[in-house]
Amino acid sequence: MKLFPLHILPNDTKIDFMRWRHAAMVVTLLLFIGSIALIATKGFNYALDFTGGTLIEARFERQVDVEDVRARLEANGFEGAQVQSFGGNTDLLIRLAPQGEHAPGTGNSASDQQTAAAVVKAISLGDNKATIQRNEFVGPQVGKDLAMNGLYATLFMLVGFLIYIAFRFEWKFAITASIVALFDLLVTVAYISAIGREFDLTVLAGLLSVMGFAINDIIVVFDRVRENFRSLRVEPLEVLNRSINQTLSRTVITAVMFFLSALALYLYGGTSMEGLAETHMVGAVIVVLSSILVAVPMLTIGALRVTKQDLLPKAKDIEALERRP
Repeated sequence: MKLFPLHILPNDTKIDFMRWRHAAMVVTLLLFIGSIALIATKGFNYALDFTGGTLIEARFERQVDVEDVRARLEANGFEGAQVQSFGGNTDLLIRLAPQGEHAPGTGNSASDQQTAAAVVKAISLGDNKATIQRNEFVGPQVGKDLAMNGLYATLFMLVGFLIYIAFRFEWKFAITASIVALFDLLVTVAYISAIGREFDLTVLAGLLSVMGFAINDIIVVFDRVRENFRSLRVEPLEVLNRSINQTLSRTVITAVMFFLSALALYLYGGTSMEGLAETHMVGAVIVVLSSILVAVPMLTIGALRVTKQDLLPKAKDIEALERRP
């Protein structure tokens, strides 16, 4: 008995996806080139995590609304301020763009003290005063280090995925999955650049999550491709078509659940979580489309073309292992 028979799509679809593979490859190539051009020309709206600025830890006498504090800072000229609560709604962490001239140091300059005083005046209410617990200036070198660490994390994930899939499946699958995951990441990053979304650490975390989600989706489809190549006696294009259709419902349901969880975070997680949530939502749409229309069709192109002969040796090895006592 099924208590929750969720079926967004039928399980026995027979859509001829491979019929559109050439058009899908052309659109993919155009999106790839367009994304690179957009990123190169427009760049990103980097947050204080990457550009540096003033970091202020404030404590209120009673609980305070984060959005209200952010609005008061905006009204007093502190545009783009990042406000996060921690340890309860009486303690806030405020990040501001560089104010005035700063000498590298620990935030003890006169300019830092003036900024802290202005912030206290802006966010304090008559019946709920704020006091400064910590006041520091974050230099641009810290932001540069964070950016490089983010790049290293992305490369580490790609190389790790490449090695795992090559060992678990076949090198053609590994290269194809890595290319498609990189494409998903690039298009998502281009979207962030196009809308001018502030690029902070939460957006970076969202991008890494999108890569993981993309690899997970692609592996599921590729696993079915491998099984069908070994068991079906039909043409390779038919094998690929059936593999997509057999995993289509699962792919779409997973993407919808991923999207809905991100939507809930976007609606109720506050401004500080909007970048992460929006990255997840956009990534979910891009990943589900690329898993269906890009990943499998790439297995028919040039050196990445997968045939039954590519998988038979591994199949024989597995059968030999299964017959061992």
